[in-house]
Amino acid sequence: MASSASGSSRVMDGGAQKKRKGPGAIATAYLVIYNVVMTAGWLVIAVGLVRSYLAKGSHHHLYHSIEKPLKFFQTGALLEIVHCAIGIVPSSVVLTAFQVMSRVFLTWAVTHSVREVQSEDSVLLFVAAWTVTEIVRYLFYTFSLLNHLPYIIKWARYTLFIALYPMGVTGELLTIYAALPFVKQRGLYSISLPNKYNFSFDYHAFLILVMVSYIPLFPQLYFHMLHQRRKVLHADHKKAD
Repeated sequence: MASSASGSSRVMDGGAQKKRKGPGAIATAYLVIYNVVMTAGWLVIAVGLVRSYLAKGSHHHLYHSIEKPLKFFQTGALLEIVHCAIGIVPSSVVLTAFQVMSRVFLTWAVTHSVREVQSEDSVLLFVAAWTVTEIVRYLFYTFSLLNHLPYIIKWARYTLFIALYPMGVTGELLTIYAALPFVKQRGLYSISLPNKYNFSFDYHAFLILVMVSYIPLFPQLYFHMLHQRRKVLHADHKKAD
């Protein structure tokens, strides 16, 4: 699944979009508003984390302070699939859907559904990684749409993932792992035989498969992003020379 890649790998689409014909004026205005709202939403989450940390004097159990805005704005990313489907953003519908749904899955089907894991430090790990990644990503898209992209944002977009991606993946894996005993104990989302549909599903086993999927996906996506970073930032240096 490697859902932390969703924010990082989508930057490659953002860079490629500049070479293609952009959306019309109305679509551009809508996309600017959407990205500004999403930037503001993730800033709210960042401020909520900091305020909660300062109030409690500890990084433990901060998830509840940002649970509602996190669910709202992470789920709001589903609109990005719609943007691709109707053609106002020239990215792959399938790839975007996979990337967005992976995070929505972790937000709702793991962290929300297994409330015991919400107190785990691993949740804060991926939430912090997501928050910084999304603030930078939506700022990147906003300024790109306005044809006025500050280099610092472009640099951050193609650099911060070096630390944030492994950080997010680690948090996601540890959170899923922490959820496994509770999922197995309750039989959460599992379907047992016999039933009239003659179909069974083991959610516990499914989560294990999700964790295993990180093994091939993480290195491929990470090294791809490193390659893209070298290509984009090196091109900027050549222009400067």
